[in-house]
Amino acid sequence: MITQLFIKHFKSIFDVSFKPGMVNVLIGSNGSGKSALLEAIGVLSAAIDERVDDSALTYRGVRLGTPALYKSSFKDTNLPLTIELGIKWRDEHGEWNYNVNLNNPVEKPQPAWEYHSERLDLDDINIFGRSRATKLHNINIEIDKYKSLFSFSKGVGSVKNAETLFNTFSEYAIYSPNTFTLRGVQPDPSQREPLGLQGGKLSEVVNDMLRLETDDERFGNMYLDELMELIDWVDFMSVGRPTKDMLSPSVPSTQKVIRFQDRFMKKGRNELTPYDASEGSLYVLFVLGLAMHASSPKMFAIDNFDQAMNPRLARKVASLFCEQIIKNNKIAFITTHNPYVLDGLNLSDNRIRLFTVDRNLNGHTRIKRITIDDKLLQMGKEGYTLSRLWVMGRLGGVPNL
Repeated sequence: MITQLFIKHFKSIFDVSFKPGMVNVLIGSNGSGKSALLEAIGVLSAAIDERVDDSALTYRGVRLGTPALYKSSFKDTNLPLTIELGIKWRDEHGEWNYNVNLNNPVEKPQPAWEYHSERLDLDDINIFGRSRATKLHNINIEIDKYKSLFSFSKGVGSVKNAETLFNTFSEYAIYSPNTFTLRGVQPDPSQREPLGLQGGKLSEVVNDMLRLETDDERFGNMYLDELMELIDWVDFMSVGRPTKDMLSPSVPSTQKVIRFQDRFMKKGRNELTPYDASEGSLYVLFVLGLAMHASSPKMFAIDNFDQAMNPRLARKVASLFCEQIIKNNKIAFITTHNPYVLDGLNLSDNRIRLFTVDRNLNGHTRIKRITIDDKLLQMGKEGYTLSRLWVMGRLGGVPNL
């Protein structure tokens, strides 16, 4: 499990560290740095996996930019030489500490970022490290300065014991579903398993997860009836070829689509494809499918979790999402602007954590965990929900308007 994340000199993040749980909800004003935090983890993922270049960052859903845009550039500080990222991870072997400094000259940008330094420790024992001179298990070797030493040595000696840490971080991706891609009328630029980063493979995931053969109908490990309570206009759902009665030939479509039966419409004229279905229903399927599917990354992020969902629907989906992440032993980071998402969080469960994100007077992004203390408990007894407290400004993470 992650015990701490460190981020320095990345975009609006001058120096931040925090302790994530299994479900991590980030709230804050627009421009406060929530997405930057997700992207910093994406850069760390690329650095651990093999190399940091446009291809590796695109694969993880990180917005591409120049070194000048990635490195912090505050008015009263010098431009940093490197971006520094780190992770502490505890497992049965002890506590791992991985730290990497990445450099790409602003004046002469290179296709890939250079590993200025890289180090892995287990408790107080150094497993490997490099700066200008490289050491790997006390053997001097020459290694490509644009490639990860962690990846290079993952099967060697003590490094092989860090396999869970390596796999969890190397698979990380930021998912940003959009309505046009979920409807199937816009291609997904990333066909990342299982859904595509923007939802282009939603019908395939639904097809994988629907179990309709017996009376015990399910969507993943949920009863189908439980899912239908969330999208209550749907009587039945399947995956198949669209017919001419369901979709105009002028509308682009994949070979197989989700077929919704609207329970309020006449039989024979009540089948809809994602092109005509409620967009909120598509986001529900995306979010829960990502949490449950076997091919989903062990760790991922969803930017703008609550898109197109009614507030009460967002609250219920947030609760089910947390349940599924914990049940499937994954780690998720989500951003939201919908206060009702907070009411779906059981913050008495230490695996579910809420963080406010804002910027100080110097413009530096700050992150603060909201915990249930005596004051919040008392306000809860007086009828104040987390959503209400956030809107009132009692939790932080709101613009000063």
